[in-house]
Amino acid sequence: MSTPSDFARPHVPDLHAYTPGTQPTDGSWIKLNTNECPYPPSPHVAAAIAREVGAEGSSLRLYPSPTSAPLRTQIAKLHGLTPAQVIVGNGSDDILNLLVRVFGGPTAPAGFTLPSYSLYPVLVAIQDGATAVIEFDRSMRLPVDRIAASGAKAFFLTSPNAPTGVGFSNAEISRVLNAFDGILVVDEAYAPFAEEDAIPLLAAHRNLVIVRTLSKAHALAGMRVGYALADPETIGLLDRVRDSYNVNRLSQVAAAAALADTPYYDAIIGKIKRTRDNWATEWAERDWFVYRSSANFLFVEPRNAAGEAGADVAAALFAWFKSRKILVRAFPSHALTASFLRISVGTDDEMLAVEEAIQAWLTNAP
Repeated sequence: MSTPSDFARPHVPDLHAYTPGTQPTDGSWIKLNTNECPYPPSPHVAAAIAREVGAEGSSLRLYPSPTSAPLRTQIAKLHGLTPAQVIVGNGSDDILNLLVRVFGGPTAPAGFTLPSYSLYPVLVAIQDGATAVIEFDRSMRLPVDRIAASGAKAFFLTSPNAPTGVGFSNAEISRVLNAFDGILVVDEAYAPFAEEDAIPLLAAHRNLVIVRTLSKAHALAGMRVGYALADPETIGLLDRVRDSYNVNRLSQVAAAAALADTPYYDAIIGKIKRTRDNWATEWAERDWFVYRSSANFLFVEPRNAAGEAGADVAAALFAWFKSRKILVRAFPSHALTASFLRISVGTDDEMLAVEEAIQAWLTNAP
């Protein structure tokens, strides 16, 4: 007898879904594994949602703006663009999926670096697409020539990079845009924490797409809102494959309220950056290698009490953290990342708890 898998497209039964960071339901954990904002969103967000719902919730019976048109207009104004250069998605992952739908496939390789966001190969595999993978070395220098020669129709570049936090300058990105005959997707999930972003490059490069999220700096991971900025022709292509009503009405008003409260978020971002830089210095002075981060996390190569580093040391500290109900992220599957742990920047109290756990590990761990 046939099974459901027998009727599926041949590549689907062998797909491996994206594995997100652990999401504990017990509130006693210190959760520093998914780069969420450690502080709440602007108070204007909850107020905007309450107004939209109303006393009886009657607005919820109505569909939202199918294109998120008011939000597109607001985002365009924020970045000095036109609404035709903006598309809004159900999180930036939705935008990335649309990009792969348009520019990826069996005969249209999609490129990305390794390491980078591990969702990229999953989205390409769903489309049964070909890939062009460019590996970083430990220096994390941007391999401009190799990207240009990759043969990809679209290349996904995370800047600042995940999981290392290394940011790439506009001068470097311009070199890629000038040399690469394809669509360059600069995934700027962490751009609010960086020294510069690629938005000024849009005017001169029709092959540039910038992807943003409100999950990190704007503390709206639970609302799922992201957007892309690009040439109007590119936005038109993405709209052709976009799901109808892809962003719900509460997420749209929450995003609008957040983007309007610049002073609140400037203060939060500044605090996170100060905390990040403080602990980067602290751990580097312990002779732990820490990449210079332009994001809201630190990629750290720990050393044990004997001064040893490596994959086993990182795994031991990861397990020690977990035993003390602290979640961080490990990346054991690649030689460049296996000896590191990624630690999201938390509140001051959370970061002190991390340090106390490290001190206990150095003193007591076998």
